[in-house]
Amino acid sequence: MDKRKKGSAVELRLMVVGSSGPSQFLLTNAILGRQEFPKDTNSISCSSKKTGELAGRRVAVVNGPNIYDKDISPAKREMELRRAKCLSIPGPHAFLVAFDMGNISPNDMNTARLLKKRFGKRCLKHCIVMLAYDGPQVGSELENRIKKSAWHLRELVEKYEGRFHIFNKKWRDRSRDRDLLQKLEVLNASLGGAFFSSSTFQKAEERVKKEEKRLRKQRSAETERAWTELDKQYIEEDLHHRRDVYTNCLSADIRARAEMDNSWLRTSLARGLGTGLVVGAVLGALVGSIEGPWGMVLYGVIGGAVGGSAGGTAQVAIERMENRVAPYARLNFNSIFINRFFAAPRT
Repeated sequence: MDKRKKGSAVELRLMVVGSSGPSQFLLTNAILGRQEFPKDTNSISCSSKKTGELAGRRVAVVNGPNIYDKDISPAKREMELRRAKCLSIPGPHAFLVAFDMGNISPNDMNTARLLKKRFGKRCLKHCIVMLAYDGPQVGSELENRIKKSAWHLRELVEKYEGRFHIFNKKWRDRSRDRDLLQKLEVLNASLGGAFFSSSTFQKAEERVKKEEKRLRKQRSAETERAWTELDKQYIEEDLHHRRDVYTNCLSADIRARAEMDNSWLRTSLARGLGTGLVVGAVLGALVGSIEGPWGMVLYGVIGGAVGGSAGGTAQVAIERMENRVAPYARLNFNSIFINRFFAAPRT
């Protein structure tokens, strides 16, 4: 059952969703006012989160693979969907569903159904259709024209309760930032300040917190060494301040790592690869059937071995990830942090 919870007014969490093509990546560039993705980006293999400001309001923008991306496997798609949820916990304030205004496809018209399947039927209450446009006419005049004459766009927008916004494909155009922020804030206010959540978002939050706890325990010795180093360089109030800054930066680093890699994501990877044992055996048997009964047995064994090897490799990798220790990475975090921010000698 989907639930909605109250969100923070400080930072808006935005999950950008694309059907196909570059629209969602152009949208992220437009929101943040910088080129996070090259203009010819049509797909990504790993979900990501970028932060910045939209008309003075702090925003976190999450991107995942396009819904109709054919370059990734179903198992990879499921894992990246989970990762996108982890990156937007406790839940997004809005889903921004990006389309190319001049190239609406049958798949685009079906995107709302897939969104409900992946996030829950109530997610559409948090959606705004984002139409990418490349031309001199962008604004209320163009929006009015869409409402009156572009029936296929009206039909698309009506699937999302009539909410839409037109943005310029050229990210340097900041003229509509305030308008977009106003639409986001009105949407959020209409939902009582709620962000979207569901059982899977709650699971994502639980696993991220669990991973944070594991990483904090793993890195406790690192923290002690860093504090000892700071003790040698600073005294009294300055020392307390710099410890607080270090702790906050370490917490942010741990949170970012936990969002990108946790047991929920590793389980998804193992499940996807582990099915190779069954699928490989079945496909091998089908191929072997051409050779007769013995061929079915032989190719079935070979296919199962190959699939099982993939699954076994995934399990070994998971065990290693669960227990991994990265002293060089942790040392690098400490040394870079202290040398860059706290270089002043003790007086």
